[in-house]
Amino acid sequence: MSESTALTEHATPVERLLPPRTDSGSAAVHLDAARLSFGERTLWQELDLDVRPGEFVAVLGPNGSGKTSLLKVLLGQLGLSSGTADIAGAPARAGNPDIGYVPQQKTIDSGVQLRGVDLVGLGVDGHRWGLGLRGRAARKRKVTAAIADVGAEKFAYAPLESMSGGEQQRLRVAQALVGDPKVLLCDEPLLSLDLANQRLVSELIDRRRHTHNTAVLFVTHEINPILPLVDRVLYLMDGKFRLGTPEEVMTSAVLSELYQTEVDVLRVRGRLVVVGTGDTMDALGAAGAQHCHGAVPFGGTAPSDTDIESRGVRS
Repeated sequence: MSESTALTEHATPVERLLPPRTDSGSAAVHLDAARLSFGERTLWQELDLDVRPGEFVAVLGPNGSGKTSLLKVLLGQLGLSSGTADIAGAPARAGNPDIGYVPQQKTIDSGVQLRGVDLVGLGVDGHRWGLGLRGRAARKRKVTAAIADVGAEKFAYAPLESMSGGEQQRLRVAQALVGDPKVLLCDEPLLSLDLANQRLVSELIDRRRHTHNTAVLFVTHEINPILPLVDRVLYLMDGKFRLGTPEEVMTSAVLSELYQTEVDVLRVRGRLVVVGTGDTMDALGAAGAQHCHGAVPFGGTAPSDTDIESRGVRS
């Protein structure tokens, strides 16, 4: 087994709670010896991944490690340099109706005349023209049901620009789910949200995978809001990867090996805290390299010395 291959999986309590293992033909997401390169730079290679229906997999790693590019491959927007990628039982391609996509929370430009219900409706027919009278009735039922599923009835008819970030993101989840997808791809869906809305959006996605057996691939810089929900972690770093349960991947030994520098992973009040020492590094996935000489909640920015002292954790 090469350095880039996944960790050996064991029958942990978490694993025993997951759906039965599937072969590649019935996996919700299947990558076989996948490699993605741009010129001489390889983001990842020899990536083998099977995501089962109903499984929640977090994709972590620093900026530039290929997390969003992985989603683009599965969405049919990027082609692999080598290997194969199948999703929802078919080769990855653009416009697959069995895929739902939740993007980052984005600022809505002032003056955009789009209501929440219009945004959700784009998940039904944004890729085609013309529905007919019967099609309109079915569309309305789907949109109404999706909005109800995320609890957005009270503000669904308001302009998007008038909504909070949490309200907008809730409707983006509804848009991704309105087509009843088999796989849900989430690209930093918690970015710029406060803690309450991070929890709300995370729980909406988790509920969906439990009620509909939807597979979830969740790209994030911050694992703590979803840590109780995650079945496995795919950690990408400098052409290498590790795959396993959070307990297997988020360890001092594994991250130190990936970053080729000393990294300590601590648990503080139920949250993961990464302590980096030595050379400049980007152990937490934040933009640009950081001097991580203090304790940093995983996915956060480097705190001041005062912040470190107040947490009672020192490097």
